[in-house]
Amino acid sequence: MHMLRSVLSAYPRRALSHTRPQPRLSTNFAPFACWTSATYSTASLRSPQSFSQPHRASASQLPLHTFRRYDTRALTMASKNYDDVLKGKYPAKEHARRVVEVIRSSQPDFNGVLYLEGQKTKMIEDNDSEEHFRQRRYFYYLTGCELPDCYLTYDIATSRSTLYIPPVDPESVIWSGLPMSASEALQKYDVDEVRYTHEVNAALTSLAEAAPSSTVYAIPNQVSDSITFLGFGAKNFDVLKSAIERARVVKSDYEIALIAKANDISGAAHLAVLKRVRHVSNERELYATFLAECISRGAPHMAYHSIVAAGRAAATLHYVKNDEPTAGKLNLLLDAACELNCYASDITRTFPISGSFTPESRAIYDTVLRMQLETLAMLKEGVRWDDVHIHAHRVAIEGLLAAGIFKKEFSVDEILESRTSVAFFPHGLGHYLGMDTHDTGGNANYQDKDTMFRYLRVRGTLPAGSVITVEPGIYFCNFIIEPYLKDEKHSKYIDAAVLDKYWDVGGVRIEDNVVITKDGYDNLTTAVKDAKEMEKIISSS
Repeated sequence: MHMLRSVLSAYPRRALSHTRPQPRLSTNFAPFACWTSATYSTASLRSPQSFSQPHRASASQLPLHTFRRYDTRALTMASKNYDDVLKGKYPAKEHARRVVEVIRSSQPDFNGVLYLEGQKTKMIEDNDSEEHFRQRRYFYYLTGCELPDCYLTYDIATSRSTLYIPPVDPESVIWSGLPMSASEALQKYDVDEVRYTHEVNAALTSLAEAAPSSTVYAIPNQVSDSITFLGFGAKNFDVLKSAIERARVVKSDYEIALIAKANDISGAAHLAVLKRVRHVSNERELYATFLAECISRGAPHMAYHSIVAAGRAAATLHYVKNDEPTAGKLNLLLDAACELNCYASDITRTFPISGSFTPESRAIYDTVLRMQLETLAMLKEGVRWDDVHIHAHRVAIEGLLAAGIFKKEFSVDEILESRTSVAFFPHGLGHYLGMDTHDTGGNANYQDKDTMFRYLRVRGTLPAGSVITVEPGIYFCNFIIEPYLKDEKHSKYIDAAVLDKYWDVGGVRIEDNVVITKDGYDNLTTAVKDAKEMEKIISSS
């Protein structure tokens, strides 16, 4: 079903100005009134050779055969201006001001001291080796510091941040070399002062004595037993964590630059897998290819456990085995992406292992790509994500009707109302992305009785400057679909005989990472997704 010559150029990225965007934040802004209405552009991160604003169109206005050819070379070869942004320091103090303003939006007289701890060094149980270290994201957001066993104090009245790092331990130097000094840390991190960790209690006492009625704010279960808050008028463990989570939704230019660079590294790794997929016999070889490409480009850590799913395994949403043969299987679903300096990318592509889609696979791929492109075209500041998710289901239903999987005597509205499409598209359209793959601030409702929205990780409107994944999918999972086939209120819509032709397709998901802007979006993901171009790359490798 080769209806889709090339979908992508109907939805090119919007043109980017040569002008660096004005700062969106100041010390006197009203947090969400300002953040969600600010004019935002990632012009400082991408080449002005980019693309025009996608037009808005409904499904009926976008027949698949009308799409023009998409030149991925223009995307992947565009100069990357994010390196200029990343030459500066991680904007920890800007983030601290954001957090304060979030709290002051509901507590105008908010004052005192913010206290945060980095992750501790942990040993593997029954072993003398350290566990893999992953910095606490709340601490990193206000410090940019990747070191273990550190502390932070932020005096709200003076906007003064102090980082406390471990002192030199002569025993450790023998094995690990000299640690970072206080002067080196001050040069590297966006803080006002760097001291050593044995000074933190004395510093807290001094801060309390300077304002005896003030409050110290910390995160529950993230305060060491050795830390004392003596002298403070009050201790508050209720507001800091949620305030940081809210502040993290809208990204700074630096954060966008990190996510953009992580996307480019991950995109190169996706291309490496495309070029190798015909020449391997097991998923693990492709997993190794992806990891090697990311590591060689300076990103040794993955944002999440990679999904390298061949054939029917692609119907498992979070398949992690990555160790099955690829021979005799139709498609590979690759959901894999690196993390760069604590910031995640999250990319999924699906492609034919042989180099050519079967008619059934191509029909589903075209539908999923159309789901993505039409929902992308809806994006801009203030759009309601729930509505975008509903539209993805509408397009999925149209595609499944065209394939004959849904019976054609039923309308799109009838099938949508029945929620039968959830059998094939069971997850949400996307999630916020940042320091965590499933980033904070989405307001999900996992107890929603409406199955279409139960796993939608973002609810409500999208602010400018937020980063969100757009990842529609259609899956043929026996475990999920069989109950629908046994339930008359759903089975009446499904042609089981036609469905039987599609089980080997497994699943198709296409996922990009986009920045929401005032008038649209900027797509940070460079990995190829044009069906014919993927086939060409695989076949010619």
